[in-house]
Formats: sequence, C-alpha cells, structure tokens
Amino acid sequence: MIWAASFRTAVISPYEQLQFSEPRGFADQTVRQVLHLAGGGAALRVRLTNRFGRTPLTIGAATVAVGDRRAVLTVGGAGRWVVPAGGEAVTDQVDLPVVAGDDLVVSLYLPEPTGLATHSHKPAERALIATGEHVTSAVFPATEQPEARYFISGVDVLAPADTAVAVAFGDSWFEGVGTTIGANRRSVDVLNRRLERGWVVNQGIAGNRLLRDTVGEHGLGRFDRDVLSTPAVTHVLVHFGINDLGLPGMLGEPPVSAGDLIEGFRALADRAHGAGLRILAATIGPFAGAQPGISTPDGLAVRREVNDWIRTTDAFDAVFDVARAVADPDAPDHIRPALDSGDGMHLNDRGAETMAQAVDLGVLAL
Repeated sequence: MIWAASFRTAVISPYEQLQFSEPRGFADQTVRQVLHLAGGGAALRVRLTNRFGRTPLTIGAATVAVGDRRAVLTVGGAGRWVVPAGGEAVTDQVDLPVVAGDDLVVSLYLPEPTGLATHSHKPAERALIATGEHVTSAVFPATEQPEARYFISGVDVLAPADTAVAVAFGDSWFEGVGTTIGANRRSVDVLNRRLERGWVVNQGIAGNRLLRDTVGEHGLGRFDRDVLSTPAVTHVLVHFGINDLGLPGMLGEPPVSAGDLIEGFRALADRAHGAGLRILAATIGPFAGAQPGISTPDGLAVRREVNDWIRTTDAFDAVFDVARAVADPDAPDHIRPALDSGDGMHLNDRGAETMAQAVDLGVLAL
C-alpha cells in the first residue's frame, strides 16, 4: 500500500495585487468544508496549509466525516496544534475507508485570530462558517457560506501500490469557474467519472498564468510543489494560456508573444519528462467573448498560433483539443453559446463535460 493523492486544491496568497474574491481571517470560528474525493483508500490523512499566512495558525479541534462516520483529526497525537506562518501540516493517519466520489467533510475550529487565510478562491464549492466550536455538530449553525476553501491543500489515501494519479494543472478551466457551485460538475470531476482506474486531482487556479505571477505563483514556478510533490503522480494534464494572453491588457503589461508561450510550454514538458511523467496538453480555449482588454485581436492571434504549435509539436505525449471541442463553428475564437457560462471565457456545466470528453482515455492510460 502507498499514500496517493485523493484530493488537491491549489492555494493562493490573500495579499496578491489582483483579487477575485475577498480575503478574510477567522477567530473563535469553525469552518466546515466539503472535499470531493477523486479516489478511495483504506485510510486517509488531511493536508493543512498556512503557506501564505503571516501569523501562526492554531487548530483548536478538527474532525473529518463521511456520511454518518466521523473521526477526530490529530497531529503528532495532539488534538490541538499550531501551523507556523509559512508552514504546512499533515494529520495523523485516520482509519476511515473512503471511495472515489465520497464527500469528505472537514471541520476546523480556529480559536485564535488567524490573520488573512491561505485559500483557494474559486473552487466551485462553498465553505460553511459558524461562530464558536462546532466540529462535531450534526446540524451546523452556519452564518456565512462563501465560495472558497481555507487552510486545506489536500487529502491523501492509503491505496494499492499500483495506483496512478494524474494532476490537472492550470487555470480556471480546471478549477471550475462557470460550473454549478457545489454540484461537482468541473471538467476534472467529469473526467474522473469516465475513468475505470486511477484518477485525476485538481490543481487549477482561476486567473493563473504559465509565465508570470499574478493570481497564484505562475505555472512554471509552482510545478514542483503542485505536481511533482503529488503522491503517486504519473501524468500531468495542462491548460494554460488564456490568462497569459488576456491579463496583460487588463493590467497594463506588455503583451506575451507566441514564442514566449511556446518556450514556457516546452519547459513544462521537459520538466515533466525529466521527472518520468507523461504530459498531456490542452489547446488554449476560446475567449473572444470576454470583456474588452482581456479579449484583444493580438491576443487571439497569438492563441491561434500557439494552438497550431500545440497540435503539431512532439513536445507532449498527447494533446486534447479543447479549443476545437468547445468553439463556436461559425466564430471559432468564441465559445459555443450552449457551452458558455455567460462571460465569454468560461465553460458552463455542459462545456466542462465537453472539455472532459476531449481527453482520449486510451492516451491517458492511468
């Protein structure tokens, strides 16, 4: 048996210049969060993070639950512990069997002021927040329900030694922006429901770029942490480019060239292959319907040039042509209206399903 990643959520700093959600902290509050597991195992452990925190994070009490089964979380045998500023913690093993598709409910009591929280900002899932300590409460007295995750980076499960895990590494098209909140309709969720063995964990960050920090550390910068450190990883699927092309106009930065992006994709492929991983690349999705400043003629032209390269290069082990799968046939720089979430640059539930269907399972071969 080995530890394998069953759930991942890529986290960002609450101190970034560009914010798509309101950062926040906690004091004398319980946060209850639902984690939709990609794979199962005989036992589990939860990964907690204070990576971008500037004060120590005190966990006063914590539990996990699946249905009516509940267990206490401990670190080093203690039910109360502190995660240093900038640090992380992994809980002790919990002998609570889980299967793929289970919703693991994690409740954290935060007795001391936390400062602004390390978080996932657009996870298509809501956190429940209540005043006081309620880690074992069957009925949770939530007073707030923001779309976010706080202080959690993943769950590992004890699984058979031949378990294979792929990491969906990229931007909002993996994280799930545009899909129904709380319904597990992200492209990664749909892809997991197609797989007969192995599974995919989600390390998408809405607004993330391949080449430059803005919302989260850029893809090349976080590759080691968010892909290579994933237990049992064998494959990586990538979707980057929309934010590299769209955000410069919004932020007043110089535009990114096709050569810049191609060089970045080559570097990503070389690092994956150097670590013994297979890498599957998505073409860059359409975004001509996005707001002016994000969607520009020059940016869309670069998208077409880079996509032509992705389709023909031998840098990757395989390509899944998301751009063609979701494009409007009459206006291929736009998302097909039936698949558009409404903002011109994100997929709705049907669009996310179409994205997942673009992956050839024979090529993924987990």
